[in-house]
This record gives sequence, C-alpha cells and structure tokens, in this order.
Amino acid sequence: MDRAIYDRMAEIDRDHWWFSARRKIIDRLIRDQVPLKAGARILEMGCGTGSNIALLQQFGIVDAVEPDDPARELASRRTGVAVKGGLLPDGVDLADGHYDLVAMLDVLEHIPDDLEALKALRPKLAQGGRIIVTVPAGPGLWSAHDVAHHHHRRYTAETLGQVFASAGYRVRHITHFNTALYPLIVAARAVGKLLKREGGDDAIPPKPVNALLERLFAAERHWIGRRSLPFGVSLAVIAEPTTR
Repeated sequence: MDRAIYDRMAEIDRDHWWFSARRKIIDRLIRDQVPLKAGARILEMGCGTGSNIALLQQFGIVDAVEPDDPARELASRRTGVAVKGGLLPDGVDLADGHYDLVAMLDVLEHIPDDLEALKALRPKLAQGGRIIVTVPAGPGLWSAHDVAHHHHRRYTAETLGQVFASAGYRVRHITHFNTALYPLIVAARAVGKLLKREGGDDAIPPKPVNALLERLFAAERHWIGRRSLPFGVSLAVIAEPTTR
C-alpha cells in the first residue's frame, strides 16, 4: 500500500467503526472455530500498524510480520511486540510447525500470488493448528477504494475456497460478513463510481454515526461463528492443513 494509506490507518484504526467492529467479529470467530490451549502460539501476517495484536494476545503469545518499515516500527512501539519484516511467499523467516493460529486479516488480497502465499504458511502451523483469513468480497464491488489500497482482487466464497483447497487446506468455516450494511455500502460505491471519486472511503463519520455503524456491524458476531451468511462486503475463512 502507499505510505499515505498506512499513515491514515494509524490515525483511524482504533476508533473507526469498521476496524472496531471487525475486531469483535474476529474475536467471536476465533472463540467459536479455533480450539486454543493456554499459551497458544499465534502469528499475525501483515499486522499493519498493530491494531489487532492486543485482540490476538487474549488467546496466546503473538508474533507478527509486517513488510512496511514505518508501519512495522509503529506496531512494535504500540504493542511491545518485536514485529518482523518480510514478504510472502519466500521472504519470511519463520519456524515450521510452530503456530497454533495464523491470522491474515485483510492481507491476502494485497499479495500477487495468493496461492503460493498460503502454501508458504501451511508448514508453519503446528499439529492441529488453524488459519483465519479475512478478505474483501464481491468482485462487483471493485472501486477506487480497492485501487487506492492496492488490492489485486476481491473474492467470492467459491474462489476463496478454491485457493485454500489448492494450497492444501481443508476449510472448516467460511462466511460472508459486514452483511447488515451491505446495501448502504453497495449504494455508496455505486455513487462513487458515477461521480468518478478517487481514493479510499475510510474517513471516520461523526461520532453518533460512527457508533451506530459499529453497533450494526458488530452485532453480526452473535451468529457468524456458527452460521454462514450468504452475502456481505467481506469474507472470513477458517481452515486447517490437509497435507504436510
């Protein structure tokens, strides 16, 4: 991503409704779908400015990787975790068989070769370990936001499941999310295309609106861990290796 995008994330990722609600969604998915023992070993790939690390630390000991130097330094200062550098699929030095959970939270869409990235992470999982991945959904929602954030693709449930299967994983749970706000976001993206807007659409709205959007989005956590929602702005998958 461009330097300006990382800087913007650092400003908003603690308070913006999307980031805040997504953390609650991820928390529920992990609790419902990933059996973790005390002291579990967790890896976040592409941690950005570190806003998810505190969430993951509730479940175990967290390592993190972030390729962008300033973002990595900020994440380390924020969290006290010595965040590593490196790029998938070949440029990350991690021990095999070490992690009980790997998290890639809106990262896979940034990687040119998503298949090889997932293949590279598979041997890093311990026996019984799982991976949780979130990505943007719906190729038809492609917009200036995706361009500004250097996305390579948006996924369907089918294409996401296929790349996991090809990389040697068994999908345990896959679901759309950000479903309640889907009509509003579709409309906003359509207006943006008509007006030929450029750049991301990540400004924080006024506090009452931000709080309302956060509540609506976060409410999905009450059923997302056990049920698959049929549509939404994002997709989540929890998977485990089928081969070693």
